[in-house]
Amino acid sequence: MTSRSLLRLAMAGAVAAGGVLLAGLPADASKAPRSVPVRLLALNDFHGHLEPPTGSSGRMVDEHGATVEAGGAAYVATHMKALADRNTIAVAQGDLIGATPLVSAAYHDEPSVEFLGKLGLDVAAVGNHEFDEGYAELRRIMKGGCHPVDGCSPAGPWEGATFDYVGANVLFKNRNERTDALAALGDSRKFGTLLKDWGVPALPPVSVKWMNGVPIGFIGLVTQTTPNIVTAEGIKDLKFVDEVKAANVASELLKLVGVKAQVVLVHEGDQVTAGQSPDSCAAVPGAGNRIATQVAPEIDIVLSGHSHQAYMCTVKDPAGRDRLYSQGGSFGRVITQVDLKVNVRSRDIDRASVVADNHVVTRTVPADAEISQFVQTWKDRVAPVANRAAGTITADITNTATASGESALGNLIADAQLAATKEGGNAQIALMNPGGVRASLSYAGSAAGEGDGVVTYGESFTVQPFNNLMQVVTLTGAQLKTVLEQQFTGGPNNQAFTKILQPSANLTYTYSTGAAWGSKVSDIKIDGVPVTDTQTIRVAANNFLVGGGDAFQAFTEGTDLWSGPLDIDAFVAYLGQNNPIAPPATNRITVTG
Repeated sequence: MTSRSLLRLAMAGAVAAGGVLLAGLPADASKAPRSVPVRLLALNDFHGHLEPPTGSSGRMVDEHGATVEAGGAAYVATHMKALADRNTIAVAQGDLIGATPLVSAAYHDEPSVEFLGKLGLDVAAVGNHEFDEGYAELRRIMKGGCHPVDGCSPAGPWEGATFDYVGANVLFKNRNERTDALAALGDSRKFGTLLKDWGVPALPPVSVKWMNGVPIGFIGLVTQTTPNIVTAEGIKDLKFVDEVKAANVASELLKLVGVKAQVVLVHEGDQVTAGQSPDSCAAVPGAGNRIATQVAPEIDIVLSGHSHQAYMCTVKDPAGRDRLYSQGGSFGRVITQVDLKVNVRSRDIDRASVVADNHVVTRTVPADAEISQFVQTWKDRVAPVANRAAGTITADITNTATASGESALGNLIADAQLAATKEGGNAQIALMNPGGVRASLSYAGSAAGEGDGVVTYGESFTVQPFNNLMQVVTLTGAQLKTVLEQQFTGGPNNQAFTKILQPSANLTYTYSTGAAWGSKVSDIKIDGVPVTDTQTIRVAANNFLVGGGDAFQAFTEGTDLWSGPLDIDAFVAYLGQNNPIAPPATNRITVTG
């Protein structure tokens, strides 16, 4: 695969002597500064949120503990311009595209990639969602060309990303596969020896950016679990190897050409304690921490993504030295700033100089005028999509709660979410938060003229506007009971209001209004079979709930996290596959005194 970064590495190898990069040294080294400044500005998990995200997806806890409205491309641009200086390299940690809102998804995320180019992004790791439409589509996004099925967007032929996508642990399964990415490396005997027992890279493993006369090497990594969370057909020729092993091979590649300042951009991360400042180290050690602590000592900084959390940690590398490990939330709500100095003679980062800060992308600043117009243009283009039919209903399906707390529409959404997560996530039941059901579905036709009983995509999106990801976690029966107990006030979770989760049709239970907290829920059954405390259950919910939203903290104890489609996509797919839909019964929960 042709890559400016790999060609630069190949050229560097040709002029290197003994693995020490000679190019770029000042003519009079005695007059050179001892170190030069570099600033990194990082985004992760943007997920195409060109418009300001809404609901819980559009809020962020700031450095002072206040919850503020955050995100939106025009505000990201304003904050980036304010933070950037002449020493800046802009980077990202994956999932920039995929699982995106309609304004981006309708055009295969070309609008989001174009926006990121306008933002000045230089290099990004691939995330698992970059593979949502398969490897071939990712190559098209990187290199250009119109979509093979849908053709060119209203903007004309796609010219490709203006930034480098990198993924060191994405390899071809067939070792005989020959790519121009490998060709750029393979002409060097040193590279060939190093890669002999490694494999054939499907993506550029690294990108090198020069700043103030020194090279900075960026190593891209994506979660090794990618094959479990994307469609298998699209990546059938690829394998995703251990992140640490891949990072260490890439680090050796950089060392061979004298690039000693090394930064990992990894699409894998950890969960955090809820409600903490984005600058706190509230991360609970997990898959991201393993990578951050185990990659080669030559790697100076690890910037992460995937878990949609914000944290700023210092960890120890294998040599016992301090190393920055951070993440910046999701949906364009946080920009991570890292200031550092590189020693001119050693070409390495002075780790004592590293200072980092997570900036919340507030909406109290003026929206960038150019990007605002850019987003509006795409909104106007997508309007016809918003008016297309998604499915049909036989009567109004409302979000009005019954005495049990269920609503017909809430139950319908839970059924849709279970259907969307059975394959891939192996979900057995689904639970939907009632606050996420934002409007009712009306049988009567609208002014758009779609006709009685027809549900448009736009109407569906009004019901499910938050663009939450569908996720599945494993809970024990006891943990599921705790989740259900946390629906009610009076418990240690400080639930301010009773919030009855909307259950899929195969989950039934009873709750008592008069029982004490902890003893309210009983007779839990799945498909009519009583649930035991020790059995394991795959539970589907949106990422808001899985992250402990609405004080459902027991969800955060779940294991084996799987991420799937957006909740809106799950809903629309269900509407289209089950025509016509009658209002579901609201008899899944039994209430006693």
